[in-house]
Amino acid sequence: MKNRESRPYWNPYLVGTGIGLLIILSFVVTGRGLGAIGAFNGILASLVHAIAPDYALSKTAYSTYLAGVDHPLKDWVVIEIAGVCIGGLLSGIVSRRFRFEVIKGPRISNLTRLIFAFSGGMLMAVAAKFTRGCTSGLALSGGSVLSPGAWLFMISVFIGGYSIAWLMKKAWN
Repeated sequence: MKNRESRPYWNPYLVGTGIGLLIILSFVVTGRGLGAIGAFNGILASLVHAIAPDYALSKTAYSTYLAGVDHPLKDWVVIEIAGVCIGGLLSGIVSRRFRFEVIKGPRISNLTRLIFAFSGGMLMAVAAKFTRGCTSGLALSGGSVLSPGAWLFMISVFIGGYSIAWLMKKAWN
């Protein structure tokens, strides 16, 4: 079988412009910006409600997502995240980049890399719950409407990222 080359990445400036236009369109059409953590909270609230409805309705963390909508899984952010997953998969397939692999440095095992990735994801999820928003919701949507909290969040993300970059680079190489 002939090894086909993957297609080049899109121009980042064009993609950034497209994301900006998408945020504007999102506010105009849905009245809300982009976000991700709300989808996962809605899915979790639905699961808890399916198992223990009284418990889910008694806890604010879940009842917030259960009230005011037909069903939490019909909420805008859940549909948005489903579209992101499907679009990402299709993009990978079309650009010939889709494959199962663990991307890592030469001195780190697959298991360690996966533990780091999972730990980082869990840290981001907990932080998103504390800050009431994730990178897409706070940084993109909040930043686009010039929310001071969003800008403080973005500054904090860059300070945290650059603070630990040396350590991660050392572990990666």
